Amino acid sequence: MSSPSPDNIQIAILDDYTSPPLPNPLSDKHFSTLLSAYNNDQLSSPSTTPSPSPWKHQLQGYTHHPQTLNTRTPDGLNAAISRLHPYQIIATMRERTPLPADLIKALPNLKLLLTTGMRNAAIDLGAAAECGVIVCGTRPAQTSGARTKFDSTNEQTWALILGVCKGLAADDARVKSGRDDGWQGGVNIGLAGKTLGVLGLGRLGVQCAITGKLGFGMDVLAWSENLTQERADEVAVERGLERGAFRVARDKESFLREADVVSVHYVLGERSRGIIGARELGWMKRDAVLVNTSRGPLVDEGALVEALRGGGIRGVGLDVFDVEPLPGDSVWRDRDWGRKVVLSPHMGYVEEETLENWYRQQAENVERYLKGEELTNVMTEQK
Repeated sequence: MSSPSPDNIQIAILDDYTSPPLPNPLSDKHFSTLLSAYNNDQLSSPSTTPSPSPWKHQLQGYTHHPQTLNTRTPDGLNAAISRLHPYQIIATMRERTPLPADLIKALPNLKLLLTTGMRNAAIDLGAAAECGVIVCGTRPAQTSGARTKFDSTNEQTWALILGVCKGLAADDARVKSGRDDGWQGGVNIGLAGKTLGVLGLGRLGVQCAITGKLGFGMDVLAWSENLTQERADEVAVERGLERGAFRVARDKESFLREADVVSVHYVLGERSRGIIGARELGWMKRDAVLVNTSRGPLVDEGALVEALRGGGIRGVGLDVFDVEPLPGDSVWRDRDWGRKVVLSPHMGYVEEETLENWYRQQAENVERYLKGEELTNVMTEQK
């Protein structure tokens, strides 16, 4: 792999968040600290101890680009190429600005690409490896207690379940409207004693299942392609529950026919794409609710729209979509959905503590790169 010029390394930080009351993007604290330490040449050695500079490359600075570009369109791709062409290092947020092969190959200066998490379907890792671009991710924070057992995605899942079942968004808008009919406008769905269908009993699926069972008194039914009752019992016992706490459906059809609330917790791949389609939606109860906080393409969007419009299911809560950010003309932006639809803009992981941890790790990897040290959490094979 060719080395970058030692002069004037520039960093582009994409898709950062500003969290009130903080005036600056969340990444700023970590990258400004890095830049200050570099400028003072005291990151590794006390100023009173003369020693060779630990830096192998020169850091010019970093620039924030908060506007997410849709690089799946020709205009968006060209805008991204123009914006990112000068940079040797890009720090991005997972699955915000897509980085397809056409973009990566058009950035000859790019040497290091930093993402968040250890999976980002929006980056073409093959193209990055082919171009000699190192891609590095981040790991979850090492914490203790409750935060090792539950996280923000589970909270977002239940915010959407409750938002749909209790009509929170529609009721809020109705009450605030000041109209004469701005009071009770619908009937809520109770959860106690209902069946929570958990599609995928992995880490997040287990969190959702426990919350439903212990928090809301729901019966938990789980299914995935290779899930067995034995494995579900092991997971339950590991989390302090009895065997049988999570029932496993014999197949996907029986799972969907029985569940009152279906929560999707599946990894997106070619085999799982469209795992909930028109046929599966047809199996669901007409008063059932579907919530997806995993990945948009797991559910056939067109079939879901038709099921909602035709009364095939009662409601849906979505934090993920086929195309993100959601286009302005998306069918989901229709205000006429009322109580049927509750949306959030892929906020399941957008929690201040999580983002702080990710940006800290990104800045630390930039430091290693500038010093010529071994990088951590490398996602691409190096040639």
